[in-house]
Amino acid sequence: MKIMGIDYGDARTGVAISDLLCSIVGSTYVVPSRNTEKAIADIVKLVQDNGVGELVVGLPKNMNGTEGPRAELCREFAAKLEQATGLPVVLWDERRTTVEAHNILSMHNYHGQKRKNTVDAVAASLILEGYLQFRGR
Repeated sequence: MKIMGIDYGDARTGVAISDLLCSIVGSTYVVPSRNTEKAIADIVKLVQDNGVGELVVGLPKNMNGTEGPRAELCREFAAKLEQATGLPVVLWDERRTTVEAHNILSMHNYHGQKRKNTVDAVAASLILEGYLQFRGR
């Protein structure tokens, strides 16, 4: 079974899928998410095509641990994904993943449109890596 990490966004949603051993990130994707139903359909297809058995959706918390409106949107998205896939969905604290993703891309000289098209997949990878490390303990 593989695990999928998801960084839900207004315009783009980053997706990262583990390897079969659930030890590392195996592949990444970015799906357009301006239309939530289409984004869910795209993710369902990736789930089916890749043999995913569990989903991890990033939950954006404030630095003090509270949740704002963005967290509520992610909770709603996660509930829709759970219903559409029939798979368990774990909500994972994603504080600072987007900042870390931008730092990683800066170190590798990704700028402009190249960064814009990649940052969500990198953030999804960071969400998935954090969850895989937690599971491994």
